[in-house]
Amino acid sequence: MSNSVTSFSNLSMDPAVRGFLHSPEEPKGNGLVLTHGAGSNCQSSLLVALADAFAGAGFTVLRCDLPFRQNRPYGPPRPNDAARDREGLKNAVSELRKLISGRVFLAGHSYGGRQATMLCAQEPNLGDGLLLFSYPLHPPGKPEQLRTQHFPQLDTPTLFMHGTRDPFGSIEEMETALNLIAGRHSLLTVEGTGHDLGFKGKAKREELPGTVLKTFLEFFPSAL
Repeated sequence: MSNSVTSFSNLSMDPAVRGFLHSPEEPKGNGLVLTHGAGSNCQSSLLVALADAFAGAGFTVLRCDLPFRQNRPYGPPRPNDAARDREGLKNAVSELRKLISGRVFLAGHSYGGRQATMLCAQEPNLGDGLLLFSYPLHPPGKPEQLRTQHFPQLDTPTLFMHGTRDPFGSIEEMETALNLIAGRHSLLTVEGTGHDLGFKGKAKREELPGTVLKTFLEFFPSAL
C-alpha cells in the first residue's frame, strides 16, 4: 500500500511544528507523532522506515523535528532545551489531532522518546500510547545516573524497543527500571543491535519496521 509524504509546518505555534506528514492511501483514523534522538533529526533512516511502515498500515504519521533541532542543525540539545522540546511535542500532538478522528500515539528514538515519557507523565491524557526506541536509561558507562525519576507517574501504556548491545542500558537494567512504571508496559528486545537498532548511517535492518508494527498492534490491539 502506498502513501504520500509532504512537508509539514505550522510556524505560528510556539514552539513551531515542522517535519513531514505521511498520509496513508487508506487511513484508518489513528495517528502517530514520531521524533528523533539527540544526535539526529527527523530525516534519520530509522524514522523514515518506521513512518513508511505505519502509514502503510493506515496511520497518519507526523515525523517532526524537535525545537532544539529546528534552532540548530547540528549538535545535541542543551539542558535548558528539554522543557521547550516537550512543548514542541505537545504542539505536534495538537496539530495531528486536527487531521485525524481517532487516537494519537507518541513515538520517539532515545532523547525524543524520553521527552515523550516525561510529557505524558506530566499530562497523562495527552496521548493514547507511547512507542519508545532505545530509551536512554543512563549515560554510557554511568549506570548510577538513571533517568527514571518520572516513571512512577507514567500511566500511559508504553511499548519499549531496545537493542541487546545498547550502551545506554542493558536489557537487565531496562527490565528492572520498567518495574517502576505505573501503567501497562512491555519490552521488545532487538538482538545484536546497539542504540541505533541497526540503522547506523545507511545500514538498515530491513525486517525491523515490520516487527515493530506487528508488536505495536499486538500491544495496542484497538489501534486499527
